[in-house]
Amino acid sequence: MPSKDKKPAEKQEGPGKSELIQRFKDHPFIFTGTVLILVIVVIAFVFVPAIVPSAQRGSELIFGYYNKTPIKYVPGNFFHSVQYNLSQQQRLSQDDPNYIGRLAQIWGEAFIETAVHLGIQDEMKHAGYIAPEKVVDREVAELPVFQENGRFSAAKYRAMDNNSRMNLWRQTQESITVDLYRKDLQNMQISSKEVPFIVSMNSPKRSFDLAIHSLDSYPDSEINSFVAANPDLFRQTRLSRITVTASEREARQIHNSVKSGASSFEEMARTNSQDSLADRGGDMGTLMAFELRYEITDESSRNQVVSMARGEISDLIKLPYGWGFYRADETSYPADLNDPAQQWKIRSYIMQNERGRVEDWSISEAEKFIALAEETGFSDAIYATGFTRRSLDPISINYGNALPFGSLASAGVPELAAAASNQFFWQHAFSTPINTYSRPLVVGEQIIVLLPLEETHSEDDEDFASMFNSYWSYWLNDITNSAVRSMFMSSDKLEDRFEETFMGLWSF
Repeated sequence: MPSKDKKPAEKQEGPGKSELIQRFKDHPFIFTGTVLILVIVVIAFVFVPAIVPSAQRGSELIFGYYNKTPIKYVPGNFFHSVQYNLSQQQRLSQDDPNYIGRLAQIWGEAFIETAVHLGIQDEMKHAGYIAPEKVVDREVAELPVFQENGRFSAAKYRAMDNNSRMNLWRQTQESITVDLYRKDLQNMQISSKEVPFIVSMNSPKRSFDLAIHSLDSYPDSEINSFVAANPDLFRQTRLSRITVTASEREARQIHNSVKSGASSFEEMARTNSQDSLADRGGDMGTLMAFELRYEITDESSRNQVVSMARGEISDLIKLPYGWGFYRADETSYPADLNDPAQQWKIRSYIMQNERGRVEDWSISEAEKFIALAEETGFSDAIYATGFTRRSLDPISINYGNALPFGSLASAGVPELAAAASNQFFWQHAFSTPINTYSRPLVVGEQIIVLLPLEETHSEDDEDFASMFNSYWSYWLNDITNSAVRSMFMSSDKLEDRFEETFMGLWSF
């Protein structure tokens, strides 16, 4: 075994960390729920063959680096242990039609666990901690692989070759270090005032009726009015293009050859154009004028291209990715609003580029709904306007579904999927007086009007407080686990090469 002269160094704090990370530095441990324990490491190291493609067995696979330490897979090491254990848990079969996909998930999880494992060791090393050798020796002596009749067997210990024994000793030392980090995190003190404070955030609760109107309800009449006011945006044209990325000089030579008639447009497109249209002789198909805005950024050049007569060749134009010129395969013509394909394209343009216009119209419709509802009642207004009615059971303010209370994610209202992290939704929901209609609110692809029905307070709900007090430590562990994992996986010290290495193992 290694020399016993070394002493564990005192821990040092690392500067420049966030408050959460600093707490981890002060209390070094890893999160709960990891699939690796010391016994599994040993069993895998001694008994378990690597589950890798046969061509790769015995080779060293490197999936990335953490602070320049390779994240590698070799039979018996930490990565292999996690990968094997997960494979056993899921009973992966090569007959599974999604075998490779499930295998990628298993190996990906093993990669993450290994990266975090190395990250914790790196943090502990930076803090100056080394697992005492006497402690490591004692743990090694208690491993099942060296036991006989419930006692340490010197014969079994000597029977293992030196390299395997040293690898096992180092793995045990790493496990002790990581386990200390983990236990420290689990044992972090929770203030006695923390639970009452969180419980108080579950009050007040409000229930609601909602009137919902989709932005997709924007009517064809409004679409047609916009087209009438902006006809040039939607003119139809059929074009072909030749693109040259090498130099303006080469582009101009090709342009002159085509323009003079010395070469045909299709021939030069197939032999000289440097874009995906070359094999089609440059044919771009039929498109609307607005679709040229991103490649012909100069408005006058764009207007010239759209206005060309059939067979006309444009001037040479500077494009974002080189130089190019166009041929009009048809003379342009106005959009046909009776053509479903053209109408869909126009609507998509307006929804993407004129969203404010759509929202303004929808808000106006919601204001009409509110006026009618105040006069005739909520149900009658829903029936008269065609708005969708939803009900929301009592909820508390739970921004981002972050707290273990009732959440919008579990409320059963699909139109509120984007509302949990929308601060304006929560402001409207809890600042609007009871039995009063809120102002119209844009949430995702919907316009929503809220009608708060009832507000209750639960500060005196002893059953909830008792339940939450029991549950809080488990929930807090989950939060901490995710935070620690995220801290290491987003670290600048991590070099992730998992995808390229894994893909290289298999023939897909």
